[in-house]
Amino acid sequence: MNHDYSAVGGWLREFAPDAAAVALSIMIVIGYYLVLRARVRRDPTHSIHFVNELTRRIWVESVMSKPGKDVMAVQTLRNFIMVGILMVSTTTLLIIGTMTLSGHTENISRTWHILNVSGSNAGEIWIVKVMCLLADFLIVFFSYAMAIRLATQVLFMINVPKEFQDAHPMLSSQHVARRLNLAGLMNAVGLRAMFFAIPLVFWLFGPIFLVVAMAGVVTILSRLDRHQSGL
Repeated sequence: MNHDYSAVGGWLREFAPDAAAVALSIMIVIGYYLVLRARVRRDPTHSIHFVNELTRRIWVESVMSKPGKDVMAVQTLRNFIMVGILMVSTTTLLIIGTMTLSGHTENISRTWHILNVSGSNAGEIWIVKVMCLLADFLIVFFSYAMAIRLATQVLFMINVPKEFQDAHPMLSSQHVARRLNLAGLMNAVGLRAMFFAIPLVFWLFGPIFLVVAMAGVVTILSRLDRHQSGL
């Protein structure tokens, strides 16, 4: 029994810095989104995402209410879909590269942990880091794939003649706009997950780098999420 307690204590001492860094990083992200949510409740236009959703809704209603904009709508949605295809292809390569890292645990973990002054150098924590990075890339892949799927549906629905729009509520401009906004949401989730891959990559070098990189990413997002200074 004492041997079991000593083993657990050794495990806690070994992985405590990485666990603390992960917990602190999660708290930074949660704190940021709580602050952002409070500001959006007071002023929805504070968020660039609200403005983007409003713009897409107005654009869909304008295209579907006025004939003659079919070509412009198709070209716009095609460009939207092409961005998603590019990101899916890029993420596929990143997933393959990340899975390759998992097969070289012993060799890479020693060299990449040279700068690791506080965290564990054990192979087990390296696998956990790689799996977290792989899960993040899978979220990116799924989000952009869903964005492509929804935008492809909108590509057909947005050119439905006016008489058919009135005949079926699922073909109304309001419904099409909601579907396009859902595609925009999935696109935003995929891009956000790609941003969060940066701290996860830095985590491979040590827990301190994870916290610093997460704080840097959140600082950048605080600028990008504001409509007044959104880029």
